[in-house]
Amino acid sequence: MADPVFLGQFEQLVLTAILALDGNAYGVPIHAKVEELSRPKKVARGAVYATLDRLEDKRLIASWMSEPTPERGGRSRRHYRLEKSGERALREAATAARRLYETIAEGGLAWKPSR
Repeated sequence: MADPVFLGQFEQLVLTAILALDGNAYGVPIHAKVEELSRPKKVARGAVYATLDRLEDKRLIASWMSEPTPERGGRSRRHYRLEKSGERALREAATAARRLYETIAEGGLAWKPSR
């Protein structure tokens, strides 16, 4: 089995956004989803693009250019998808977060998740 990949919180947000967008993951919707997930914090669009590049360098995601679209004046979009390694890293991060939450709750510091 491959060594675990440790993800930062922002990397987790970006991977989760790609997962949630399911086939419609390109820059603008990814940024919007990351902002939704990190609410009330604002997120710079450049931070999302830098993280997408870093995740692609780590081979956790893959990207491709779409065909030009007439409604965007013939411009292509760079689409992203999770690779198996990205799915595995995100699953491991979620498992660790669940263990943290359970341990904190057992220690008497329970809270209601904010929406």
